[in-house]
Amino acid sequence: MPEKKEEGLQQVLSNISEVGIDEVGRGAVFGPVFSAVVVLTKKNKLILKQLGVMDSKKLTFKKRKFLFPKILLLSSDYGIGQSSAREIDKHGIRVATEISMIRALKKLKEKPSELIVDGPLLLRPWSGIQKNIIKGDSKFTAIAAASIVAKVSRDNLMERLEKKHSGYLIFKNKGYGTKEHLSIIKENGITNLHRKSFLKKSNHI
Repeated sequence: MPEKKEEGLQQVLSNISEVGIDEVGRGAVFGPVFSAVVVLTKKNKLILKQLGVMDSKKLTFKKRKFLFPKILLLSSDYGIGQSSAREIDKHGIRVATEISMIRALKKLKEKPSELIVDGPLLLRPWSGIQKNIIKGDSKFTAIAAASIVAKVSRDNLMERLEKKHSGYLIFKNKGYGTKEHLSIIKENGITNLHRKSFLKKSNHI
């Protein structure tokens, strides 16, 4: 009997989920901000950690691409959301980021009992329990996995947008305001996917 109890306890522990959410593209001058939420069991957290899941910023492009399908396969659930450049200009980056996070959360099959949010800022529109963790992507596997899912999803979009907006080197700069990108904007002007509010602040339009 004690063995069976222990087995049951192990099963319960392996099913305890960690739900992490993160965003990418917050500081870019082109394109949307992306968010991803990932739900992981304790068992699958360990597997992903062994595969090398960590903060997406510390991983190479190739490693993120390798981990992306593994995360989707091993997550109990996940959601991806975005908020457009137009929404960023209209509402400001914090609200737009929250919009992208809520869109990601709405794609989950069930509302999480607790959400772990990367960074110090509360997800204000979220009515459930949430924990803010500074540098959460280096402390929680679910947040690290969410950061990879958001980053690869946004990079894939940048690759597609490169074809529509050739000349701006979007896939190379990923929509960020590199010196090269900003000098191209001065020469060619802005597209409808550039964040006008960001460029006005830096006196580039």
